[in-house]
Amino acid sequence: MKDNHFFKNLVIWGTIGWIAIFGAIPTLMLTGVSFLKSHTSNLIKPSFNLSSYIRLADPTIGTMVIKSLFMAASAMLLCLLIGYPFAYIIARAEKRHSRRMLLLVMIPFWTNTLIRTYALVAVLKADGVLNKTLMFLGLIDTPLKIMYTQTAVFIGLIYTLLPFMILPLYAAIEKLDFRLLEASRDLGANRWKSFRKVTIPLTMPGIISGCMLVFLPALGMFYIPDILGGARTMLLGNYIRDQFLTSQDIPMGAAASVALTLIMGLMLLTYYRSLKNSGRTIRP
Repeated sequence: MKDNHFFKNLVIWGTIGWIAIFGAIPTLMLTGVSFLKSHTSNLIKPSFNLSSYIRLADPTIGTMVIKSLFMAASAMLLCLLIGYPFAYIIARAEKRHSRRMLLLVMIPFWTNTLIRTYALVAVLKADGVLNKTLMFLGLIDTPLKIMYTQTAVFIGLIYTLLPFMILPLYAAIEKLDFRLLEASRDLGANRWKSFRKVTIPLTMPGIISGCMLVFLPALGMFYIPDILGGARTMLLGNYIRDQFLTSQDIPMGAAASVALTLIMGLMLLTYYRSLKNSGRTIRP
C-alpha cells in the first residue's frame, strides 16, 4: 500500500512539476517580457511600459486578428460538416469495419504535420497530382491555380485538423442510444427532426470538443500559411513568429502571444460553459 501511495504521489507531483516548468513558468516569463521595452542590442530593456499592448490596437493588427479568427472559424465549420457524417458512419458501422476506418483516421498522426504539409505541395502545385489527374480525365484544359492562395491554406488546415474533429465526434456518437431515435420515429418525427431534436443535443459535447480542438490550433499554425499560402496570408501565428525571429521585437511578440493565449482562454471558457449547459439539457 505504501508503494502504491508513493507511486501515486510521484505521478501527481511529477505532472504538476512538468506543467509548472514547461507551462506556467514560460507563460509568466512571456507575460513579464510583454511589459518591457524592445532594445536593439540586448533585445529587451528592463523598463515597464504598455507600448506593445497599445500597438496591438493598431487597425492593421486588428484586421489581421479578425482574419485569423475568420479562417480558424471557417476551417472549424468545414471540418464539422465533413467530420460529423464520417464519424456517424464509423459509429454505425460493424466493429471490424469501424476499427479499420478509425485506423485510417489515426494514420496521419504517425507522420509529422510539417512533412504532411509539404506533401500537399506535391498534390496542389501546377504540375502536381491533382492537376495532372484532372487534365488526364479531361475535366480541365489548363492547371488550376491553387498553390499560394487562401484556398490552399484552407485545404491545409482542414487536412491537418480533420482527425481532431472526427475522434471526439465518434466518441460522442458511439455512446448515443439509438433506441431514442427509433422512439422519436415512432412518435412521428421524420429523420431530419430526429437528427435535430435528438442526435445533435445528445452529441453536443463531442461537437463542442471537436470544434475547440480544431479552432484553437488553427489560430497559431503559422507554417501552413507560409508553405501553402506562400507567406501571402498573414495570420496571427505568422505575425508572432515574425516578431520573434525576423523583427526581433521580443516584447511585441510576447504581447501578441499573451493576446492569443487570452483568446484561447476565452474559447476554452466558452467551451466549458457550453459543455455544462449541454449536459443540463440532455438530462431527463
